[in-house]
Order: sequence, then C-alpha cells, then structure tokens
Amino acid sequence: MDIKSSLVFVFAVCNLSLYCGQEKSIDTVYIFDNQMNKVKLFHKVNSLIPADIQKNSSNLSEVLRFQSPVYIKENGRGAVSSPSFRGTTAQQTAFVWNGININSQFLGQGDVNNIALFGYDQMEIKSGGGSVIYGSGAIGGSIHLNNNLSFNEGLNGAFNSEIASFRTYNNFLKASFSNEKFSFKATASHAISQNEYEVPESRNYINRNGKYYNTNFNFAAAYKIAPFHQISWISEIFDGNQHYPVFFESQTQTKYETQNLRSLLSWDWKKSKFNNILRAAYTEENFQYFATLNQPRTSGGAGKNYIVKNDFNYFINPKWNINLIGEFQHNQAEGIGTSGIGDISRNIASAAGLLRYMPSSKIILEAGIKKDFVEGFDSPVLYSFSGKWKAANWYHFNLNLSKNFRFPSFNDLYWAPGGNPNLVPETSIQADMNHEFKAGDFKLVLSPYYIRIKDMLRWMNTPLGYWSPFNTDQVESFGLESQLTYQKQINQHHLKINAGYIFTKSKDLEINKQLMYVPLYKIFGNVDYNYRFIRIYAQGMFNGLTYTESNEKKSDALQPYFVMNAGISAIIMKKYTVGFKINNIFDEIYETTAYYPLPKRNYSINFNINF
Repeated sequence: MDIKSSLVFVFAVCNLSLYCGQEKSIDTVYIFDNQMNKVKLFHKVNSLIPADIQKNSSNLSEVLRFQSPVYIKENGRGAVSSPSFRGTTAQQTAFVWNGININSQFLGQGDVNNIALFGYDQMEIKSGGGSVIYGSGAIGGSIHLNNNLSFNEGLNGAFNSEIASFRTYNNFLKASFSNEKFSFKATASHAISQNEYEVPESRNYINRNGKYYNTNFNFAAAYKIAPFHQISWISEIFDGNQHYPVFFESQTQTKYETQNLRSLLSWDWKKSKFNNILRAAYTEENFQYFATLNQPRTSGGAGKNYIVKNDFNYFINPKWNINLIGEFQHNQAEGIGTSGIGDISRNIASAAGLLRYMPSSKIILEAGIKKDFVEGFDSPVLYSFSGKWKAANWYHFNLNLSKNFRFPSFNDLYWAPGGNPNLVPETSIQADMNHEFKAGDFKLVLSPYYIRIKDMLRWMNTPLGYWSPFNTDQVESFGLESQLTYQKQINQHHLKINAGYIFTKSKDLEINKQLMYVPLYKIFGNVDYNYRFIRIYAQGMFNGLTYTESNEKKSDALQPYFVMNAGISAIIMKKYTVGFKINNIFDEIYETTAYYPLPKRNYSINFNINF
C-alpha cells in the first residue's frame, strides 16, 4: 500500500482515493483513537495484539519488558512499576487510553501494574515526543491502550483462564455482538496472586507481603444513527490492591489500593472531504495508602477530570489536509489524611493545528503547532514537524522534530511537606530519524534520536530533612533504537521474528553522569512458530549495566542479565486452546530495582475457549 492509499485509510474519508465525488458511510471497524493511524505514518510504533499480550500474562510490566524498547523499573513482581523511554523517566511517559491522556493528576505518571492488562484490542508503544496531540508528559514516548468496535460480526465470545506459580490465577471473559448499525462489546478480567516467591541467592530474599489482586470491566458500544453519523461510548472500571513487600518478618506490612473509572462518549460525523469527532470524557482516580496493613488508611486522594475535545479534519484538495484540535479540561483533586493536599482544582485548555501536504505518492509532510493554557502557569508554544520520503521500494526515510512539555502535578505543587508552588513546566526539544530498509521478508528500522530537557522536575532532599521538587536538571539523551522483523509463511508453516536493540546515553549535564535506572543497552527478541493447530514461541531480553545512583558507582549498579521465556499451545476442536509456559528458563537472578529481585524459574498453564 503506497502512502497516498494509506492516508485514505487512516483518515477514513473514502476507500478509493483522497478526493472522490461519491460519499461513503462510516467504516465497518470503529477505532476510538482516530489520531493513532496518522501518527504511525511518521513515528516508530510497536503494535501488540491480544495474542502477543497473552505471552506475558503476569502483568503489563512483563509485556513491556519483553516486547518493547521500554525499560521497566519494578519493585518486585506485581508491585509499583514505572517505565523509561529513551533515557527519560516515568513522568515523561504518557499513558493514553483511547486517545485520552490518563496520567495521574497527583503523580504525573502511570503506575504500570495498576493498569489493566486485558480488555484492549491493541496496545501500541510509540517512541518519541507527542505533546502536540497527546499533551503533558508525552516527552520520551507514550503507551496507548486502544479499543475498537466491529460491525456485521454477530455474536462472539471468549474465555481464558490461567493458573501460574506463586498461587497466581488470571481470568478473562469477552463477549460481543454487532449487526449493520449496532456494535457492543464487554470484557471482564480478574487477577490474584499470593506472590510469595524466594530468591535465596540474592541476600536470601523472600517476597513477603507481596500479594496483589485487581479486577477490570470494560464496556463499549457504537450506533450508526445516519449514513454519516455515529455515536460511540466506552467505559472502564478498575479496582486494584497491592501489598508492598517487606524484607523482614518484623517490619510493618503496608498496602495500596486504587479505583479508577474512565468513560468516553463521542459523536463522529464523516463525509468525503471532512470529518469531525466531538468527545466528552470523564476520568476518576482514587487511591488509599495503608501504613499498617489491617488498620484504617493513612493517606490517599481522589481526582476527577472532565474533558471536552473536538477533532476537525478537512481536505482542502487531494494534496492538502488541515486538522484542528481543541480541548478543555477541568481537573479536581482532594487529598486524604497526611498528604496535605486540600480541595484543589485547575482548568486546562489547548488549541492545536496540523497541516499535511502530500505532493506525490512518495512524499508526505506534516507541521503542527499547539498552545496550552494551564491555569497558574505560562505554558510554551509547542510545535512538531514530520516528513516521510519513500526513496525506493526498499528504503523509506522519516524525520521528526518537536517541542514537548510537562506541567507540574498536584503532588509537585501541594504535597506537605515539600510541595513547591514556584515550579515551572519542563520543556524538551527532540529530533529522531527512522531509516526503514526492506529486503524480501525482512524489515530493519534504525532510529537515532536526540532529546534535550530543560527545567526537568525532580524531587530532591532538602536541608530541612524532607524531599521537595525543583526545576534543576538539564538532561541530554541520545541513542539508537533498532528493530528487525521477519515474517514467512510456507503452506501451513508460519514463522515470525521480532527483535530490537536499544542504546541509550542519558546524562545529567550538571554532573555529566548517566541518569539512574537508565541502562546503556537493552536487547529483546520474540520468535513465533505456527503449524496447523500448534503454536510455539520463545522470547528473550538482555539488559545491560544499570546505575542506581547518580554517581555511576558500579558496585551499586544492577548487573547485566539475560532472561528467556518459552511457551507452547494447541488448538483442539477449533474452539479450545490449551497452553503451557515457562518463564525465566535459565533461572537467572536479576533485579530491575535495587534489592527487589524478580522470580526465578516459574510456570503457568492456560485454557481458552471461543464461542
């Protein structure tokens, strides 16, 4: 498919050409994040389908660790977990749910293990900045949790159950119905684990008080009210509980609970030359911290976000396209207990414009500009420029330049003690290039990049004995992301290989040292083989030396490690699938956070039925 044909699909304008006289009705597959397919034209994006996610069904941290360039810092299996893109931190990573930024208004980030693993039709990992489209925090990269709805597919359902080591149980149920005008889908998942594993080789570690459980419900519906009009709705409810590991029996056991609600309503109006999508969303986050396991909560918070967003896309002619995006948010938050955060609120508005130029089937250009209006702050003007050139059938070239930002979170401003109301938004300038080579069934993508962050928000110890955030750091990050893919099918034999190599140099320019928890090297690989009703897969991940202090002290660093997993499954009578997995086959001793080793060799079996 050439670039011009690709644009026809991603803009969902018509299915024959960029500019046609006969208007077409809404596509048979509705995607909630309409911008994502446009983003893919210019940026490096790893797309994972439910079958990929099932390989690492423990939690979202495992999926990202083994199947993406992201580094995951996890305080023990299933515990607090944060991502790092291209040498940045969790606060510079945006989590995007069906086009809506869902980073916590309190922390300014997303806790990876408090985000549901199942219930999404696609998970996409985008490297590089994206604040013009996805807002605050989209500096190092973004993780997208997407749902879609299909029409004319009747009634379908699936149930998956897994039993794993450490008394772990994962269950997932999905049901859907659709006809020509109406589509509905519902999913439910529940995971629970006692999570008591031992790693005696690492300071006789026992994952005491490591229990976790979570439940997630997802509902989505769409209805075609007229040939060119459609209304859609999706909601998600998440309830999670994490016990924080302790090193000794005598230590006080603690836990953390969270409840999240997200709901999105949209009205789509699509014709041959333009389309307009009006969205109204409501998101809610609630959390409670228990300093003593079976005692009343010590602190917590409740946040509510009201969002209205309009996305207007217009084809001036076959070569020129203009995209206008306006958004308004009202954020409310209330701290509970010792947090010191009172009843607070703020308003946020933004206006963005993107202009796309397609002079030929080999070249496509996009320029974007955005202005945010954040109550209490002077926000910078953001911009982006992207270009794609199909130089030959075997070589494509992409260039991306952008300015991105993150404004302070409620904790940054108001936490007591330590909140700092004098903070300013951090900004970043970045550039990356994608060199895509194709040879037969092989595809190689080389992506060198550069990021410069100014006024980076960082919590630091103060002379008064408590931590407080400051705009202190000038950070420079550069490196290379590369990915090799291969797919081949001969009769009923199907082989798929996906491998990546990442080099990251991320320095605090004040001391000229590598940032903490940013590995210099990461390599990951996945191999899938299918023959008739049998599927076999293997995956491996190598992580290089990782400093845990800002002084590059090797004696305190996390040592390099290699972890490999493998699994096999068989389809029985077309409806039933039985599978078996081995994680950490070679019994590697490894940590992603100092003093919290992850499990040695462990196992799981799973059963799936489609109906």
